[in-house]
Amino acid sequence: MFTRIKTKKGGRVIPKDCKRLAEVDFPIAEVGKHALAEKARRMGTPHQLHLWWARRPLASSRAMLLGLLLPDPCDELCPDDFKTSARLLLSKVQGKPGSDDLDLQKGMLKFIADFANWDLAANSKYIEVGRGLVKAAHGEEPPLVVDPFAGGGSIPLEALRLGCDAFASDLNPVACLILKVMLEDIPRYGPELADDLGRASAEIKKQAEEELADLYPKDPDGATPIAYLWARTVQCEAPNCGAEIPLIRSLWLSKKANRKRALRYTVKRSKGAPPQIELQIFQPESEDDVASGTVSRAKATCVACGIVLAPDRVRTQLVAQHGGADVVFNANHHRTSGARMLSVVTVMPGETGRRYRLPNEKDYKAVYEAQTMLAQVLTDWADSGEQGASPVPDEPTPAGGGSGAGRAFSAQRYGMWRWRDAFTARQSLALVTFSRLARNDGDNPSHELLALTVSKLAERNNSICDWMVSVECPGHLYTQQVVPPGWDFAEAAPLGESSGSFELAAQSTAANAAASVTGNSRSADVAQMDAAELLLPDETADVFFTDPPYYDAVPYADLSDFFFVWLKRAILDRSRLRDPFEPANSLTPKVRELVQDETKWFDGTVKDGSFFEKRMAKAFGEGQRILRPHGVGCVVFAHKTTEGWEALLSGMIRGGWTITGSWPITTERSARMRARDSAALATSVHLVCRPRADDAPVGDWADVLKELPKRVGVWMDRLQDEGVRGADLVFACIGPALEIFSRHTRVETAEGREVGLAEYLEKVWEVVGRTALESVLGTAEAAARNGAAGALEEDARLTALFLWTLQSTNGDPAGSADDDDEAADDGAEDDEARASRSKAKGYTLIFDVVRRFAQPLGIELPQWEDRIIDIKKGVVRLLPVAERAKQLFGEEGAQAVAARLEKQAATGTNPLQGILFPDEPETVPTRRRGRRPAAVVADESLRSPRQVTTLDRVHTAMLLQAGGRSNALRALLKTEQERGPEFHRLANALSALYPKGAEEKRLLDAMLLATPR
Repeated sequence: MFTRIKTKKGGRVIPKDCKRLAEVDFPIAEVGKHALAEKARRMGTPHQLHLWWARRPLASSRAMLLGLLLPDPCDELCPDDFKTSARLLLSKVQGKPGSDDLDLQKGMLKFIADFANWDLAANSKYIEVGRGLVKAAHGEEPPLVVDPFAGGGSIPLEALRLGCDAFASDLNPVACLILKVMLEDIPRYGPELADDLGRASAEIKKQAEEELADLYPKDPDGATPIAYLWARTVQCEAPNCGAEIPLIRSLWLSKKANRKRALRYTVKRSKGAPPQIELQIFQPESEDDVASGTVSRAKATCVACGIVLAPDRVRTQLVAQHGGADVVFNANHHRTSGARMLSVVTVMPGETGRRYRLPNEKDYKAVYEAQTMLAQVLTDWADSGEQGASPVPDEPTPAGGGSGAGRAFSAQRYGMWRWRDAFTARQSLALVTFSRLARNDGDNPSHELLALTVSKLAERNNSICDWMVSVECPGHLYTQQVVPPGWDFAEAAPLGESSGSFELAAQSTAANAAASVTGNSRSADVAQMDAAELLLPDETADVFFTDPPYYDAVPYADLSDFFFVWLKRAILDRSRLRDPFEPANSLTPKVRELVQDETKWFDGTVKDGSFFEKRMAKAFGEGQRILRPHGVGCVVFAHKTTEGWEALLSGMIRGGWTITGSWPITTERSARMRARDSAALATSVHLVCRPRADDAPVGDWADVLKELPKRVGVWMDRLQDEGVRGADLVFACIGPALEIFSRHTRVETAEGREVGLAEYLEKVWEVVGRTALESVLGTAEAAARNGAAGALEEDARLTALFLWTLQSTNGDPAGSADDDDEAADDGAEDDEARASRSKAKGYTLIFDVVRRFAQPLGIELPQWEDRIIDIKKGVVRLLPVAERAKQLFGEEGAQAVAARLEKQAATGTNPLQGILFPDEPETVPTRRRGRRPAAVVADESLRSPRQVTTLDRVHTAMLLQAGGRSNALRALLKTEQERGPEFHRLANALSALYPKGAEEKRLLDAMLLATPR
């Protein structure tokens, strides 16, 4: 089955116990920079061949592979022959390394960093040196790299580039098809395959135009439609109204600086008939000229009567329309209900830019003809008695509810029960036509590339794609890892040459196919397998390098069903597009998919965290079985839930691995939608590991705890020097911490009790938290641990830890409650919760992350709820200072306190005496600039029910700064100087922790400038 996979014996150059370079050092900053630059590229990399989720950058995969494959020159076991060869090879692309081993190590690390640059990935000199180094380390027989969760193929592709043998497997048939094309077909046929695709796609386009041209008619003036903008509709249910409400998120059509266009509506009323909403296209002068949309958070507003239709009523009406993407015509072929066309986007030959016009009868006639033709296709198929799938995908969409897929899919709640419901009739007919033509071209070497082209075409030709007003083109389905219902949408014209056309999809596929083969003529072995049951011989692999599923973060199988239903209709040989374990399953495998998803079952038990941990342990056990004695492993993880991390680590340890290195490489852009108020990390942590020795000792709990703070402290210093911050730093510290724990068969207390991983990880979080506090709040925190005075109160420590965790490696805060993107409005979340969250200000973290820090440090989160934090639906929000005015100073807020402070400062009274705890009630007039004195405020309203903390006093000063109460602020600051250093220590720490541009940072910096010298 796998012609190149065989048991390998002898020929190794690297001694068994010689450390690999990735276990010693790694250029994480430089590699991260190249990884981000690669992700920013829109064309010309293999990743654009076809979408796959959570794909690792080629830069980090290539660099880490070199680190895993090459020995450390400073290791006493490193062969002298390798060092000699390495010096000669490196001199071809950089200056000759120095004579000692440390110089050679630095030269190798520099080569790894430089070769991570995509611009050098196809450079013949760098490829020669990279392959030469691998050959010098491993001999004539190429090392075998195995990736059982290969997905989009980054790791095996880079293994081939470095001259290795590669084995790539995945359970998902869509991933397997991508892997086959990228790792087998393209290397086998070379650049000619892309040329062949060009010829075949041109012929298919010509045939499709002959069949479909009447469905996309040109305008009488010669303009060509490139997109049709639609909106689903519901009926107003208010008495005496009944108007049709087009569900439009935004009335903007174009926001180009020199071509602003938008829609506006008028209401036409006729006696005895429901109001009619008529649309016009106009050129707005400013944002204020354009009205708000008619739908938000699944609530529809009737512009005729003003009533708001509740989300459940919107859903009910759309369910009756099977999602509402299609037009309903009467017997005279006139539209009566269903989807409504808002505008037609056209281009005129010889002109630049887009035109926008209102739809006409000819536009609707083409839609009616498409419905008629599609019905005939289905009738002909039914009459033929042909076995197999219907021409139009009638497989079910993923069901929502629960965790995993339930968070990602809400389309069924709006009537999209089958995948066909996600497409208009015209879109379905076009995709059916392109699928048939691609299938009929099955003898062509580029046949599977054609199928991928049709799959890519579907992602931009469905009723969930929006119209991107900034660039004036249709979007695509998977802007996020969800399938939302969609409200308004853009229907591309697939016969043209614009975004969403078959021609552009084919060009993109061909260009990226050519990029995949550049500098690489080797092919890999690709197979569809369950990673927990690898069909490979024992002791076969030199490197076990994989990026496993991220617990419950990405429902790969459910997401890929969208592509799967079209791929199996576009490909002639469907043997790869199947579920090998459940033949009756018409979609991608779900039962054995290694993700946590409690909506599904495996062997009679729900696929919960325990399932994930056990199957992951089995997969890692398989990895250890196939690894040669001198081999090394690497596991990539980038999920920011502690449950996901613990399940993965438990699986690794139970699978018999010990962690020997941990490198956080920046791979994710902070601007991506998943990074906004989410659990996404900016870095992917690469855990380097080795099989644990059979004779590994039993660890002493006291010794492990003694070593832990030293290891974590050294590692945090190193990573902070590399620019790693916040949550990325937290999870990167787990690796070296696990090295201490995982090198033992088990760890026991003095009484003989075995210490579990969960208990150990609690200590890890405690050490990381304390180390972070000592770093940001100063040495007084360390002294306080030993009973000395000077530690700040719990609320200050919680706030500091919260902001420290929010820091991002790529410069932006990891979670902000202010972030709100309309594209995320998928209806999957409770609408009231979404509305509430959208109004909330401040910064957010997942509850479990905050709890893991707080609990070991003795911080009780419930005690601080509604005081400095807010906890809702598993998310902790740090209250902005503005929200604390009322709780600190009563109903009248900071203004009343400011007036009191100014009065006391003027009379020489201690400005802090009695402010939060007045001994006797008295009244304080509140003054506002330019206004009459407000109502008198009793001190009782300023009374605080608790002890005032240092954080309270810092927030008081910030509020005074915000209110412009300079006299009161100066008095307060003078008193704090006399009190001690805690106030200014905390204020300076918070100023350093708040992100640039934050209002709190501005107030703190201004307040600190006002401090008397």
